[in-house]
Amino acid sequence: MSQQSHLSATTALTKTEKLEQLRRKMAAIPARSDGTEPATPSVMLKPVGEREPTPIVATAQSTLRMLPVPAPIGDLLPRGGLARGTVVSVDGAASVLIGLLATVTAAGGHVAVIGMPGLVLLAFHEQGGDLAKVALIPQPKDAAIDCAAILLEGFDVVVLGLSGGAVTPSRGRGVAARARSKGSLLIVTEGQWDGPDLRISSRVGGYTGLSAGRGRVTGVRLDVAAAGKGFQKRTGSLEIRDESGQLRWATVDDTLAAGVPPLRAAQ
Repeated sequence: MSQQSHLSATTALTKTEKLEQLRRKMAAIPARSDGTEPATPSVMLKPVGEREPTPIVATAQSTLRMLPVPAPIGDLLPRGGLARGTVVSVDGAASVLIGLLATVTAAGGHVAVIGMPGLVLLAFHEQGGDLAKVALIPQPKDAAIDCAAILLEGFDVVVLGLSGGAVTPSRGRGVAARARSKGSLLIVTEGQWDGPDLRISSRVGGYTGLSAGRGRVTGVRLDVAAAGKGFQKRTGSLEIRDESGQLRWATVDDTLAAGVPPLRAAQ
């Protein structure tokens, strides 16, 4: 066999072989456990509204432990955070998704983002996110869902960008079951996923910092809504403010927000 033929044979891996390689790599990631007893965590996570940190572990008993979110978003959620082992749909302004991921990594969690080549990492950093705890798979082609199912074994949060597509209910149930069994959070965005446990939607509602066409934008107001299984829809006006190069979340008084003009181009 020629050297060229040998290289061709070794690089032309099938889809099944590539997925198997990825499974082996995920199995080597520390601080996760599939046993009946929680593993000793290497990272501690402080949920919203709790004083004592909760270990980041992934077992059947830990699937309802909470992952932190920006405090104003947490005010819209029944338990102040995102429950492990669930599926969350996030749509609208990209700042909301970025804020969720930044808060998880700032607390020590690891996230994987699939199928979102346009994700703005600068905004992620400005919201306090830890870039060292983010894995990016920008172009998974036709293996996005399979990739998400595998990465749920080793990451606290997996984001699945659907690029406008839809996931069939039967396939979605299989991936959701994997998230429950591993105690990980699956976030789906930019597409259709039937029956998520929670839906978070948002739109840009206004801005601060500009007057008569002059000035500098110092804050963007977002109208955010959360609805899910077992609780009624909740809405709120939130703002991302620029404080010395760092972006901070705050709740906006609705009476003040009513007089703020819309910012149509911002996302």
